[in-house]
Amino acid sequence: MQSYSVRRALTSCAERPLDLVARYGGEEFVALLPETDRNGARHLAERMRAGVEALSIPHVGSSIAEVVTLSLGVATHKDGDAKADLSQLLACADQALYRAKHQGRNRVEQEAMQRVGGD
Repeated sequence: MQSYSVRRALTSCAERPLDLVARYGGEEFVALLPETDRNGARHLAERMRAGVEALSIPHVGSSIAEVVTLSLGVATHKDGDAKADLSQLLACADQALYRAKHQGRNRVEQEAMQRVGGD
């Protein structure tokens, strides 16, 4: 039931028809937000973070927080770069997530994807 509540809080933030939130591994989710710029992605990630924290789901046994919280890694590609390498984009999101977890958790960190061999 708790997992359902978290998923529901996340999906309620992704309001546009092509936005997609899905489970990606055990405790991770991925949000695909086509045509969302850097600022929009960060804003949405912060809404997701705050929404899950507001659920006040007890995090029994955690030394980090009394309630379930989110650490989010946000990655965007250069506006208009429709040929972005999705594996590189995912790697950037992972780097940002790693930073969020190691800088105190319950936060949003962002990484911009660098083009390789392009203009």
